[in-house]
Amino acid sequence: MSVQLSAAQAVAEYFQSPDDLQKLSDFRQKLEKEKASIDAKLKNGVKDQLDSVRDGVRQLFTTRTNLQSIKDEMISLDKMGKDTSGQIKTFDQIAEVSKVHRNFAQTEEMVNNLLDMDEKIGNLEYMLDTDSQEPQGPNEHLLELHYQINQLEAFRNEVMHMAKTCSPEVRSTLQQYFARLNRLIESFDAYIGTLAKNILPLVRGGHASVVVKLIKIAEMEGREDEKATAIRLLKRTAKMDSASKFRSLQANARILKLYRQKIMQTIRESIRETFELRLNDVGGDAIAFVETLDEWIFDDLSWIEIYVAPCFPKDYDIYPMYIKTYHKELDETFKRIRDALPTAAGLLAMHAWVKTYKKKMKELEVPEEYLEPPLMGGKEQDLIDDYSRLIVQKLDEWTGNLMKTELEDFSTRRGPPQMDADGLYGMSGTVILWKIINEQVDAATESNQGAVLARIVAESNRVIKATHIQWMTLIEAELKKTTEGKPEDIVEGLSEFVVAVANDQIRCADFAEELSVRLEPLVSTKYKATIAEQLNEVIDGYLDVAKKCTQTLIELMFHDLRVVLKQFFTPPWYDGIMAPIVETLRDYMDDYRATLNPSLLDLLIEDLLEKLMTTYLNAFARASKLRIPAAPDRMKDDVAELFQFLSSLRPPEELEAYFDVIERVLEMLTSSRNLIFLSFFHFAQRRL
Repeated sequence: MSVQLSAAQAVAEYFQSPDDLQKLSDFRQKLEKEKASIDAKLKNGVKDQLDSVRDGVRQLFTTRTNLQSIKDEMISLDKMGKDTSGQIKTFDQIAEVSKVHRNFAQTEEMVNNLLDMDEKIGNLEYMLDTDSQEPQGPNEHLLELHYQINQLEAFRNEVMHMAKTCSPEVRSTLQQYFARLNRLIESFDAYIGTLAKNILPLVRGGHASVVVKLIKIAEMEGREDEKATAIRLLKRTAKMDSASKFRSLQANARILKLYRQKIMQTIRESIRETFELRLNDVGGDAIAFVETLDEWIFDDLSWIEIYVAPCFPKDYDIYPMYIKTYHKELDETFKRIRDALPTAAGLLAMHAWVKTYKKKMKELEVPEEYLEPPLMGGKEQDLIDDYSRLIVQKLDEWTGNLMKTELEDFSTRRGPPQMDADGLYGMSGTVILWKIINEQVDAATESNQGAVLARIVAESNRVIKATHIQWMTLIEAELKKTTEGKPEDIVEGLSEFVVAVANDQIRCADFAEELSVRLEPLVSTKYKATIAEQLNEVIDGYLDVAKKCTQTLIELMFHDLRVVLKQFFTPPWYDGIMAPIVETLRDYMDDYRATLNPSLLDLLIEDLLEKLMTTYLNAFARASKLRIPAAPDRMKDDVAELFQFLSSLRPPEELEAYFDVIERVLEMLTSSRNLIFLSFFHFAQRRL
């Protein structure tokens, strides 16, 4: 029940909305790939286990046959001994004399060995120290060291075996006497491990013969281990009286060396240490680690195949072992890097290198079964998913921090906005945001993953749209505070910051356009339309915010003129009020011409013309009565003053269309009652 529940939960997490059902086929393909990977892994595992079991059973049968043969031979020898002792009357005396002679010889040999042992150990310690100082060198004394130490160790084993029947004091004295030899044996074993760790450097240094000697020693010790194991088994099965007749059975107290297993394990450990060292050398940085992989890993494998493998017997399967271990440690290192949450660029670098690794191993003709399980469990696409999630998170984080600062600067207005080399206002966040976006787009482009690039552009579109909403909301709120709030709550400089934001929108729209042009030839047809659509939405959003800014500037100008504008077509108007209006507008426009983007300035002038005309005509429409002919005369003066001012902003021929309505109104006001219908007819023809 718990398995069904967990499966249902996994499916529920993947399909959280009806739209997710469109991903059903992708999800099914993903599960099928995972199932295929697991099946292949299980198949190889079962095969390896069956091979191991088959080899073990074969060796057991061989060992049983050998043991039976030895047992039969010993029984035969025992029988022959009994038969001979019955035929010779003085056999017991001869045996006793032989035993005494043998004991004298053994005693003499043992005494001589004990007397010479310290000197031998001293010489061996010197040779071992000399070779140990340069483990990647020629190691000239390796075989001699092994032979001499092996002889001393056999002597020690024989003595300690014979001393089993002695008193504890005697055994303790012998153990102290052999302590120096024990330390030498331990040092030699450590030296063997050091050589095993440096097999590849030895071969690269031209000392492949050292590797051959090392393996010869392991093979010889392996045979001795097998003999010792067989004798111990024989002691358990043979009769004690017959076994006691064989000195070799009593004396052999050998400690199993297991050099072959230790050497193979040391090689694996050295490979793991190599990967750890390489990763530590770059401080755990994913990008730096991936960049260095090409410099050594494939070169190592080539050396191993060509120069190291021939130094080992075939039954070692040394090349497959190296390949599998390198593959395993590379996989473990990648997983460790991924668990350490690398940068987005690091994830992309790892994903790209997995592809390189597969291609290179195929060129090296490495069998696929040596590369099981595949790197990252065959789920290298998860790196792209991690990258996308990280970018989404970072974009939100970076944009949030930037906008927090920008919005605070806009709201507090503690100082003037920044000014670029052309004298235009702007804010620093724009350049920073688009620098971040371009970096992520460049990284996604290098991944050669159209889907990744499309995802990054879409996420950039999302966060940029959020900034558009934030700007429009804040601008509206600050405008309302300025036009409707208390004087003590108003912060000066709103128009300058609105100009800065407006300029930033045009600058960002240009950035988006440049990005669209740059990406168009780099993406496939499948994603080209999607990316272009996303970037067009970004551009439109920037233009909408810019339009909001120019409208806000108009509102601020007319808010300053709100008192005098209410006097249109009222008694004070007849005395002339257009001059202060024009001067105020002139001051504003002079500032905007210096600090506002030229393309926005044209839009602002057009909005200003429309606002002026609608304000003037709405005031005219609200007028309850007019003085004739004073009103037409004042209107003509107003038109003349406005036209003169606006001519400094736009060519006169472009202004005539805006003033045409007022001209038609004046024509009707100055017409006689009998002919006014003609003026109205002319007005209707032009306007309707």
